[in-house]
Amino acid sequence: MGLLSGIKFRKRMSFGPVKFNFTQRGLSSWSLKVGPWSWNSRTKKHSVDLPGAFSWQQK
Repeated sequence: MGLLSGIKFRKRMSFGPVKFNFTQRGLSSWSLKVGPWSWNSRTKKHSVDLPGAFSWQQK
């Protein structure tokens, strides 16, 4: 095993409310955030940021 075998490539790019997540294989997921509401393409879940340190996520 080489010295760099445990290192993984990750990159996030933002274009306004849309965020793209990349790994060494290419695009892994994208998400959309509008105000307190957000949605993730990989998990297909909605979430809402609530006041303070709380949030709600669809199960």
